[in-house]
Amino acid sequence: MDVSTGTEMIDIPAGRVTLSDRRTQRSWTVDVASCRIAAFPVTQALYAAITGRRPSAADGKRLPVEGVSWWDAVRFCNALSEQEGLAPSYRINTDGEGGEDIEWDESADGYRLPTEAEWEHACRAGTAGPHYGPLDEIAWYRGNSDERIHDVGALRPNAWGLHDMLGNVWDWCWDFYDPDVYGTYRVLRGGGWFDEHWSCRASARRRSHPSYRVDDVGFRLARSVRS
Repeated sequence: MDVSTGTEMIDIPAGRVTLSDRRTQRSWTVDVASCRIAAFPVTQALYAAITGRRPSAADGKRLPVEGVSWWDAVRFCNALSEQEGLAPSYRINTDGEGGEDIEWDESADGYRLPTEAEWEHACRAGTAGPHYGPLDEIAWYRGNSDERIHDVGALRPNAWGLHDMLGNVWDWCWDFYDPDVYGTYRVLRGGGWFDEHWSCRASARRRSHPSYRVDDVGFRLARSVRS
């Protein structure tokens, strides 16, 4: 498959994952249903093919798209679903930039963002440590990236065939980070090309406003599995 223009979805088995937050010292366990998650972050070529836009600071068909907000990612998911004849996962109620203006239709078969529990379960791929392999072999981060973004799929995947789960670009997830404290801020996972090694861990959580755009934040696709 040409990763610069297509998508490849990996079947993720059901399981259970324990999430944790260093800020609050809280941990909680989530049961994760089987789902499908993209083998690669969305590339610039795929994003441009669907939206006609090239928002990234760097330029390259196989580079992860970056400079995209959470809202951009949600709209992309719906647009790709519609192009492929799938039911869009998101109902966007207004043109606003607040998380309260969108609903996730969990019965839809279209593309969507992973939940952070799905993301961490998929990232770990049955492992228990901070990384699913030696960091230099699986992730572009400040220690080996030459402080630039890299083509997707260049490093070793995890045991389930997912590339770039750690490093290269942070992935937007569906979830609110902590609504009581941060309002509509959404969860980011995985670390990026400019981050130190401690940010590129399976358990690391970051947060940002859904309108935030920067050159080390992208996203990857998920789909629900229907019986």
